[in-house]
Amino acid sequence: MIETVTSVDLPIDEKLMIKKNRIMSSEYAVSQGLKRISIVTGIHGDELEGQYVCYEIQRRINMEKENLVGIVDIYPAMNPLGIDSITRGIPAFDLDMNRLFPGNKDGNMTEYLAAGIMEDVAGSDIVFDIHASNIYLTEIPQIRINELHADRLVPFAEKANVDFIWVHGASTVLEATFAHSLNSIGTPVLVVEMGVGMRLTREYGDQLIDGIFNTMKELGMWRGEVSEVRTPMISKNPDDVSYLNASASGLFVPEVKHGAYLSKGDLIGRIVDPLGGKVLDEVRAPQGGMLFTIRDYPIVDEGSLMGRILNEEVCIYE
Repeated sequence: MIETVTSVDLPIDEKLMIKKNRIMSSEYAVSQGLKRISIVTGIHGDELEGQYVCYEIQRRINMEKENLVGIVDIYPAMNPLGIDSITRGIPAFDLDMNRLFPGNKDGNMTEYLAAGIMEDVAGSDIVFDIHASNIYLTEIPQIRINELHADRLVPFAEKANVDFIWVHGASTVLEATFAHSLNSIGTPVLVVEMGVGMRLTREYGDQLIDGIFNTMKELGMWRGEVSEVRTPMISKNPDDVSYLNASASGLFVPEVKHGAYLSKGDLIGRIVDPLGGKVLDEVRAPQGGMLFTIRDYPIVDEGSLMGRILNEEVCIYE
């Protein structure tokens, strides 16, 4: 059942509407205390990986509707103007929607929308807040968790079939994000990062979808078969991750694939000069481990992020 979560009037008799699709067990009623999972994506208009997840979850549920024992709320476009215009933030306002929460019902248009979204999603038993990377970087499927909520969220994340769980320090938290605002009031939210901006990586989407169904199974919401999920690598120490930054401006030509396991000193790629035909720098692994982030857009400036490596002591080698 498609519902309007919140809406505001726009110029020239138009209306901005944020919608969700609620899928519910046919033989049960909401009053019976069904568990609820919410799938949220599109907070950033240039992050489209979650769009495929929303579609495929609904397709699979509809094929086996009799196995659903609960409520699945699908929010595919939290920032519909951004998606329509391929813009990360809310166009015309130059605002990052993920810096507006928890919002304010008596505030301006964007604050009002954020408050309406919070009110609707709050109370879910688990929320998947799905993001992609930007257009420059590709990420393996991972869940990022604020250490303030790690005890509660890591057990959920371990069921989600991601490769990596990254627990980060409280000092890096932006309190106005959707996830932090809901986690702070007791609604558990897992922030998923995967793929690349403005694109779909079907392999990663299918991986996460299997994890979502596994989570539903663990919550008693799904009676159907689920796929076996992988054991994620978990990092809780900032020193576990090495950052690769460009030492020169030029064209980055990778020599390894995303997700590769590396030894210290392995060649990751070269920064080259297309005009002079020279190699400006060789990018090598500063430590052994897994390359979980890699530069996707090849033009780099000095200082540009080209990748991240997870320390081999944390890695699970297949």
